Amino acid sequence: MKVKKVLPPTYLFVSILLMALLHYLFSGAKVIPFPWRLFGAIPLALGITVNLVADKAFKKANTTVKPFEESTALITGGVFRISRNPMYLGFVLILVGIAVLIGSLSPFFVVLAFAVLMDVLFIRAEERMLHETFGQAWVEYKKKVRRWI
Repeated sequence: MKVKKVLPPTYLFVSILLMALLHYLFSGAKVIPFPWRLFGAIPLALGITVNLVADKAFKKANTTVKPFEESTALITGGVFRISRNPMYLGFVLILVGIAVLIGSLSPFFVVLAFAVLMDVLFIRAEERMLHETFGQAWVEYKKKVRRWI
């Protein structure tokens, strides 16, 4: 029996639910008043855009977007010139946007935990695989572009 791995979008969805739950359980620590909370729409929209653009780049290069599957192309243009992991960056931006829109302190802890979890569970392994697959091209790319931003 093949065990299905939990993919990053599931972690994103669970994180959003957890942020909402923490906000309602600990809503007393409001740190961003209305109307300033509306500025959360900016990182939210930016995160969605980064994810859509990165996904399109994966499709255009005809390579996988799924973690732990072997890549057939090393994408270094577009949003990949800014971040080696734009999809994870996009997810974090989405969570930051939601945390700002919510306006309380507790959701920001979820954002931090999500970023660390993505690094530990996915990014490190993916980057090892990219090094094994693309060798020196990966090393050169890694010298020029940071992991997050």
